[in-house]
Amino acid sequence: MAKITDVLKYEGDNYTFIWKHPSQDFNCLTQLIVHESQEAVFFMDGQIMDVFGPGRYTLETQNIPLISRLLNRFTGDTSPFHCEVYFINKAGQMNIKWGTDTKVQYMEPIYGFPISIGASGEMILQVEDGCKLLLSLAGAGNGVSRDELTDFFRGFLMAKVKAYIAQTMRVEKISIFQIDEKLNDFSNAIHKLLGPDFTDYGIRLEKFFVTTIVKPDGDRQYEKFKEIYFRQYADVAEAKLDQQTDLIRAQTEAQKVVIDSHAQATKRDQEGYTYAQERSFDVAQQAAKSGMQSPSEDIQDFRNRAEKLKIMKDTGLISDEEFAKLKQQMIAQIL
Repeated sequence: MAKITDVLKYEGDNYTFIWKHPSQDFNCLTQLIVHESQEAVFFMDGQIMDVFGPGRYTLETQNIPLISRLLNRFTGDTSPFHCEVYFINKAGQMNIKWGTDTKVQYMEPIYGFPISIGASGEMILQVEDGCKLLLSLAGAGNGVSRDELTDFFRGFLMAKVKAYIAQTMRVEKISIFQIDEKLNDFSNAIHKLLGPDFTDYGIRLEKFFVTTIVKPDGDRQYEKFKEIYFRQYADVAEAKLDQQTDLIRAQTEAQKVVIDSHAQATKRDQEGYTYAQERSFDVAQQAAKSGMQSPSEDIQDFRNRAEKLKIMKDTGLISDEEFAKLKQQMIAQIL
């Protein structure tokens, strides 16, 4: 006589979509435990008999009505019965890898050379209708892992992904050297395209990501056009850099002129003469260097006297009025 299972509960891992309990012999004293984000499906003779959501149950007549009608029950409701029990994991399965099994062939639209590329990425799947998935997989054998489910969907997944990428690159004239900029657009469009196919099997395609376009690195023709493409952008970038450098240099020179002018103006203000007067000093100095007779003492002597005069004013030896009068007299002597 088969051993009667006392407790039915999920004992699989987090990477399993459908897990079949190894025991198939129960009675109406058996306890059933269904965790959150799970459901338990009783399967007999190729048919779904009863479905249980999260909770703890004793397998009594009232909660397994379909199975009960098929059984020859004895007094005490302890007679064993034979039935398959599948636990459906309805939590979202993240980071499921996918990749094209063969290369996508297309003609590069900008440079017109044939090219082969591949694609890969990740997706998030979640069981939406466990009964539909179970029936679609014909009872699911001993269960279905995420890798097995991915393999099951690989046919239409590859056909539609490759066809869409090739068609879009041709119609929109997307260069192989610009394709990484389109990954988000590819992801959104393919997600929308594949959604109904997964729904037919009771699966919801939560997210679909194209993360990598596999380019033919090392191919001689590809490398040649790659160098041409990026060289043109490098030349433009270099020209812009030279332009910016020249602009910065011109701005720096202009700023130096402003700073020098400000310093000269501050010096003139401190020494008590104007720009016009300073130009007069320069004319007089130039005349002296040319051998012309200066009408007053040389320019250096004048500046020394002006500095002494200012010191006398600053120390209080002369008043502001006296300083102004003496300064005008000194200026008058060289004009």
